[in-house]
Amino acid sequence: MASSALAPSSSFLVDKKDGIGGFSAVRRQPPFPCSAQVSKKKVSKKIASVMAPQQSERKPSTTGAVWDREKIVIIPDHYIFTTDERANRNVDILRDFCTEQNIKYFYDIKDLGNFKVLLGTDSHTCTAGAFGQFATGIGNTDAGFVLGTGKLLLKVPPTLRFVMDGEMPDYLLAKDLILQIIGEISVAGATYKAMEFVGSTVESLTMEERLTLCNMVVEAGGKNGIIPADSTTYKYLEDKTSLPYEPVVSDGDARFLSEYRFDISKLEPVVAKPHSPDNRALARECKDVKIDRVYIGSCTGGKTEDFMAAAKLFLASGKKVKVPTFLVPATQKVWMDIYSLPVPGSGGKTCSQIFEEAGCDTPASPSCGACLGGPRDTYARMNEPQVCVSTTNRNFPGRMGHKEGQIYLASPYTAAASALTGFVTDPREFLQ
Repeated sequence: MASSALAPSSSFLVDKKDGIGGFSAVRRQPPFPCSAQVSKKKVSKKIASVMAPQQSERKPSTTGAVWDREKIVIIPDHYIFTTDERANRNVDILRDFCTEQNIKYFYDIKDLGNFKVLLGTDSHTCTAGAFGQFATGIGNTDAGFVLGTGKLLLKVPPTLRFVMDGEMPDYLLAKDLILQIIGEISVAGATYKAMEFVGSTVESLTMEERLTLCNMVVEAGGKNGIIPADSTTYKYLEDKTSLPYEPVVSDGDARFLSEYRFDISKLEPVVAKPHSPDNRALARECKDVKIDRVYIGSCTGGKTEDFMAAAKLFLASGKKVKVPTFLVPATQKVWMDIYSLPVPGSGGKTCSQIFEEAGCDTPASPSCGACLGGPRDTYARMNEPQVCVSTTNRNFPGRMGHKEGQIYLASPYTAAASALTGFVTDPREFLQ
């Protein structure tokens, strides 16, 4: 479990407010629009059009909400995270089926406009909460029901609010923040709850770092994660959609089930030890843990900026890796970026060039890879009881293959530093 140095009374957990009667007694106006906050006593007028009550003979439970069929988006499994040929074929098949059957409630990602609710058949659909929308994963049965009816019954989740302030040290990444939070509240601490992230630290994060933050809320049991849309969001979307969109504003007097406050300037690089994402420890406390491999990839840690971070650390060290280091980009675009975008301060070198010089494996084709184990011939799968430092999201027994394998979840910085030493390593050894 969490180390004593990271107990709830630690210096960077500044404050925690528990609600009275299920809601926080302190009323706060969020700095930016937010689509997941819903007060049970007062529902935002902005959200009312999304959470339209069911107009049928049988009314839904008072604990649920029926989402307006015109505001629901269904995406095929993994479509956000990978664009390999298999995924494209799956999308084509589903698109053709919906056309043939005259199903109106299927939307491609490229068609997204002013949608408030995103449903997808992957538990990490919650990643899209970084754009200020309600996004959550559903099963195939639910997806079929939504495609056929345009409706889905969901409970309105109470909200946990995480306020992160302070200047973020240059040796930290968003993965450190979310591992810190999960270690604080446990893997069941946000069960069927919305996790809202606000504060000056969050506002300073890039969109890709915000995606990391929202991506792992499901590892805390969360129904969805959300970051209020702001200028960073709007700028990111400028060249990605031509359709109109409007941020959803939460209630001015919205209340929260609990509120946690962190001073991020005091946080150190952290890892999640086997075999749970909440088994938090400082990276420097695990310096004697010998490892067999490093894995950088997945929807959590396989984005362009994740590989840029790893390349930056390799470049700063000037050393070669001591253990096999596998690189699996999350999407085709990320794969292209690895081979085309220059790493800042490298004199024009790309990530791929730096990885080659450091002795890493050649970046693989984009996929989920070994994150979820898969067949024995899956690239980088753990087929032996090895120890791995990984930028993925789960470290349960057997998650990446062998049931006796040990997985240390970490940021791309920590993963890269560990690859260079052959032990779990605090990235400050190479970044300061």
